[in-house]
Amino acid sequence: MHTTVHLLAADAPAQLLPARQLMAFTLASHIILVPMGVALPLITLVMHHRGLRRGDPVALLLARRWSAVMAVQFAIGVVTGTVLSFEFGLLWPGLMGRWGDVFGIGFGVEAWAFFLEAVLIAIYLYGWRRLPPRTHFLLGLPLPAAALLGAFGILSANAWMNTPQGFTLDSRGDPVDVDVWKAVFTPMFGPQYWHFVVAMLMTAGYVVAGVYAVGWLRGRRDRYHRLGFTVPFTLAAAATPVQLFLGDSITRAVFREQPVKFAAMEIVWETDSHVPEYLFGRLHPDGSITGGIKFPQLDSILAGFSPDTVVQGLTAVPAGDRPNATQATIAHCAFDVMVCIGSALALLAAWYGLVWLRHRRPPRSRWFYRGAACAGAGSVVAVECGWITTEVGRQPWIVYGHMRVAEAVTPTRSTALWTMFALVAAVYVLVFAAFVVVLLKMRDRWRLADEPAGPGPNGEEAPEAVTPYGPRPPVPAGAADAAAHPGGPAPSEGGGR
Repeated sequence: MHTTVHLLAADAPAQLLPARQLMAFTLASHIILVPMGVALPLITLVMHHRGLRRGDPVALLLARRWSAVMAVQFAIGVVTGTVLSFEFGLLWPGLMGRWGDVFGIGFGVEAWAFFLEAVLIAIYLYGWRRLPPRTHFLLGLPLPAAALLGAFGILSANAWMNTPQGFTLDSRGDPVDVDVWKAVFTPMFGPQYWHFVVAMLMTAGYVVAGVYAVGWLRGRRDRYHRLGFTVPFTLAAAATPVQLFLGDSITRAVFREQPVKFAAMEIVWETDSHVPEYLFGRLHPDGSITGGIKFPQLDSILAGFSPDTVVQGLTAVPAGDRPNATQATIAHCAFDVMVCIGSALALLAAWYGLVWLRHRRPPRSRWFYRGAACAGAGSVVAVECGWITTEVGRQPWIVYGHMRVAEAVTPTRSTALWTMFALVAAVYVLVFAAFVVVLLKMRDRWRLADEPAGPGPNGEEAPEAVTPYGPRPPVPAGAADAAAHPGGPAPSEGGGR
């Protein structure tokens, strides 16, 4: 409760806290699905291409199964993403009413990308065994572009909120003379977009590879699990050093374009040079810092490559125009967690790369696979921390320098908002529980289908020998009986393949 009081201004409207908590909850829930939505199509198509180019039935089987996961994930993302879209209008009418004409183009682009992606996923999923292999693959190629287009729309809107431009204000303070090009391509758009896209590729790659890393640790070391691990992990590992560069670039962009946010991220109180860097630590309202590890002059060096670089402090602006001490501490700790996880992933990727260069194979250490199994969850935590840094560090502004969050919030009573929060939370628990149950059911069906090691008693082929193209294999005599009796064993072919 002590922390909650300090997160809000003393004169903040009562509905501000539940509105912010509801938005934070739905955004944090939705963003768990975003990496798979943005990057899993690319990873799937890379595996699909490998299968076609090498005539590899195992790669094609993996691609087909990942496409099923992609479709289920997209369906859940539809629910959580639609809720977020409605919340912008319901919770923040001041934002959409005044500024919607300026930055709303991003949401329009995202909506078109969403419908395009839905059609493409349906075609790609339907095309297995029904289309010629090359035609099917080519129809799937636009999928990553549609996913990137959706990310383009959302990131352009968020970047505009961080660095608003492309308009002039009339005598009443309303935006006029909107320049759509400038409103989309703001100073923060490029750094945010590429940092986000590479983060999605890393996260999806590490999450998918982590599933097969767990299988490796449990003794499943067949080619199916080796290939399922190697392809997504290689893509994620290759993206990791790129992300280190992009992370440094976006931090410098924040230093130039949003110096107050940078001060919050680094808990810098007074404007000065030779500013130390704190790893974690807590900022107090009087400007003192407790805890954490202090590195003298490092913040100035990182910001401008010199200890003489002047870093603007939080006190450079009035107290009402900057994050308070609690918000700055939250943004700072979230930023440090993200950096620490990114550094750990870089070490894991370096381990993988060195072993591959020397031996042309993945590492065989159980500690490596333990790290790989944790990398997916760590990547998701890093993505969450990145958004916390972005949003909390911008406080108290919803449109940086032009509109405060308290000015945009709905006039709806706080009790109604808390009730809405409870209902949304309950629905999300059910939705994500259903998502997990479906994934586990799919896993069990696939594992059951993979149990035969060779031709069955009726001559049917083992699952890994059956490609997802061409005529379907003959259905065993017992399969029809199993289908007629749901309580019996499931047939090896069908939707679970």
